[in-house]
Amino acid sequence: MTGAASTGPLAGLRVVDAATLAAGPLIATWLGEHGADVIKVEQPDGGDPLRQWGAQRDGVGLMWKSVSRNKRSVTANLRLEAGRDLLRGLVDTADVVVLNLRPSTLERWGLDHASLSARNPGLVTVHVTGYGAGGPKSDRPGFGTLGEAMSGFAHLTGHPDGPPTLPSFMLADGVAALTATWAVMMALYHRDARGGSGQLIDINLIEPLARLIEQPVLTYDQLGAVPNRTGNRWDISAPRNTYRTADGHWLAMSGSAPTIAMRALRAVGRPDLTSDPRFAEAQQRLKHAGEIDEVMADWIAGRTLEEAMAVFEEADVAAAPVYDAPQLLADPQLVARDTYPRVADDDLGEMRVQAPVPRFSATPGRITHLGPSLGAHTDEVYRELLGLDDARLAELRAQEVL
Repeated sequence: MTGAASTGPLAGLRVVDAATLAAGPLIATWLGEHGADVIKVEQPDGGDPLRQWGAQRDGVGLMWKSVSRNKRSVTANLRLEAGRDLLRGLVDTADVVVLNLRPSTLERWGLDHASLSARNPGLVTVHVTGYGAGGPKSDRPGFGTLGEAMSGFAHLTGHPDGPPTLPSFMLADGVAALTATWAVMMALYHRDARGGSGQLIDINLIEPLARLIEQPVLTYDQLGAVPNRTGNRWDISAPRNTYRTADGHWLAMSGSAPTIAMRALRAVGRPDLTSDPRFAEAQQRLKHAGEIDEVMADWIAGRTLEEAMAVFEEADVAAAPVYDAPQLLADPQLVARDTYPRVADDDLGEMRVQAPVPRFSATPGRITHLGPSLGAHTDEVYRELLGLDDARLAELRAQEVL
């Protein structure tokens, strides 16, 4: 794919993805799904560590294939000044650059926003770090696991008598990337619609996730109480839990709206509880959540998942099966929406990955190809954007810059 071939609402926008692993590259992924020309800059000795991250098939990283969809891969050894010059040249042609090196490294290498924007005043620089700029930890390495711990997520996740629990997926990276993606669009709107300049977006792996977990801070600040782990319950609604069915599956239920909670009680044959003061009012239900859970668990345990869901769907109760990967791929709703299309791939033949989210009626996102091999577009991009000829490319290879 070349920049000229891009379509979508972001066609004509160029993004240089010089970050590694999850949060930074995900920002570029989502922009690339909607037409941006994304150039992935990787070290020539192995590339982005995401290539080796997680499950592999025949030595090909599966998460790499999805996260690097629609990107053009070039190599540049940023440890060498000639490699940094190549990156600067690409950034000169770009609207957005995504970086996740430590602040001290960016300054030492002349890749900080001040240096890059002096050459390209309209540039939007996204700098992803573990802790954010400023403060005693700003130059320390950070990963999503640390963000999930320090944001308060792990403290709230798990059973009351169990340890703090970390997610088995890239939660902090994903939330940071989503936050940064809409931040990029606001920065571009400021630049293009309001006649402003480019700017630096400082994003870290703690604050975006902490924003979603703000309630414990508010509770402590105003009431002096420290919320703790409650398993699958949540102290804002009841019933709210996961329940095991007679055939060994699990079902999740939410009674966040009072009308839904009353429907659930009637659906399991306990209309008498809808007029009981302990259960008819929201705050009282929370105080008696254990009793409601027992009612729900006993009823669901006597029925298969299919039987229980049939009753809840008929009663318009907010309940859903807890899916694993095969069930996700087989769900009729997701199949009807083609949520997991099959995409042709040079390495794997084809692969099912999730379609772009959200869906646009006039300008839908696209997957043109999955993650490319390391440096697959090096010659194409450097010829197209920097005007390098065969002799110069050969020289850079001999110097181990490419």
